[in-house]
Amino acid sequence: MPLGYPSAGAKAKAVDYFEHNGSLHDEFYWISEINKASLVMNTEEGLLSRDNAKAFARGLEETIKEGDQPGNPRPKMYIRYEPLMIKHCGISCTLLHAGRSSQDMHSTFFRMGMREKLLNFMKAALAARKALYRLAWENRDTVAPNYTNGVAAQPNSLGHEWLGHVQSFERDFRTMKAVYAETNQSPMGTTVLNGTSWPLNRHRMAELLGFDGVIDNAFDAGQISAEDMFIQTAQSVVLPMLHIGHFIQDIMTQYAQPRPWILVTSTYVSSAMPQKRNPGPLIDVRRDASEVINESNGTLMRVHNLMPGMYDGKDLPLGRQLFDDAVTVMDNFTEVVGMLKVNAERALEELNSDWTASQEVADILMHRFNVPFRVGHHFASAMVTYARTHELTPLTFPYAKARELWTEEVKKEAEGIASETFPLDEQGFKEALNPVAIIANRRVYGGPQPSEMKRQFEERQAGIDADEAWLNETLGRLEKAQQNRQSLYEALMK
Repeated sequence: MPLGYPSAGAKAKAVDYFEHNGSLHDEFYWISEINKASLVMNTEEGLLSRDNAKAFARGLEETIKEGDQPGNPRPKMYIRYEPLMIKHCGISCTLLHAGRSSQDMHSTFFRMGMREKLLNFMKAALAARKALYRLAWENRDTVAPNYTNGVAAQPNSLGHEWLGHVQSFERDFRTMKAVYAETNQSPMGTTVLNGTSWPLNRHRMAELLGFDGVIDNAFDAGQISAEDMFIQTAQSVVLPMLHIGHFIQDIMTQYAQPRPWILVTSTYVSSAMPQKRNPGPLIDVRRDASEVINESNGTLMRVHNLMPGMYDGKDLPLGRQLFDDAVTVMDNFTEVVGMLKVNAERALEELNSDWTASQEVADILMHRFNVPFRVGHHFASAMVTYARTHELTPLTFPYAKARELWTEEVKKEAEGIASETFPLDEQGFKEALNPVAIIANRRVYGGPQPSEMKRQFEERQAGIDADEAWLNETLGRLEKAQQNRQSLYEALMK
């Protein structure tokens, strides 16, 4: 995470000079946009004469053009920005600053910069979600082991498992929408902390700058809410980064197998071990997601135990760097999702080589034959113990041995409760251990059975469509506000 900008002296002035292409949305850009909105609003409210508005608008235009030229300063603080305006249109242009302060201006452009970065991240997160959805759809009929505590647990549809990840990203997006709603509130017009006698129209300023509303209390607007917003936006990247890690770590679990069934198509070879093909892209994204979480946690420490009004959490480069890094991670994750190749036959083979289906035996004995679950569970456990001792798999386990183990289990703890005759015939026994049949026979809402998978795919797609529409509408409103602001500003110069 970068350090904040110095605020005074030669070091502060030095950061105003840097290479750029004239279209950078930095502090200079946002201060200029606030000046445009102030010119328009003050003129509309009769607080500036038309002649002054015209002169100040032309001076502002020259200031912007000069700042857009490489080698010229682009001040990060209004106190260093204003002298450039004065140079182009005289000391009278400071009338524009009536009722304003660096406190509300910096809080405002910080929010404008952060909302832009938040929306960029939401766009990247939506693209990742779409990629995951496609991957889940392509593997809706693939049966593979799922893991808990790092150990093979139960068979599942790979599509169902990955739909779970899609839903986690859907939930993240819902959180980010709520964070955006809090971010896109205007503090402009509150001056330092208690407003001004200059009759500014705060609601019109908010509208011109693309905000959805104003922060009600003037003290909160300038002294408290900016740092709250910084934490809220920074923390909104944490869960997406965690979910990326969950997804990748789940794949890495099976990568430890001699013959994994999910491979990434881009790898690197060990410098010493010729057989190794290391899944570098998976490792890279997981590492970088952890670093973004680290950056996000740093924001908490930055604003901890501050008196109101400190600018520790208002340096735009801090938030900008965090979200740029988060976007990079999310873009790379989307790319990695596209690199994954699944071998469905190998996944099924893995399931049939172990006993992830054993719980199904206990479940069937309970709901078909009224056998207490723990009795069925103990029987299945004894069966697995015997199988592993004798190197047997679900495909090779003898039905006669199952019957024998059942009788022993009933005599041991269920005599008079369950029949000593094994309730399942041989076909039923084999079916209970068939991972494909297990998935097809699930009955719960949200399960992997075909009817529920169809519903879940439809609902996850509807969620993607709705969130994409929201994102486009939100970006469209900001673009419309910018165009309206620019049009009204240019009209002042005529």
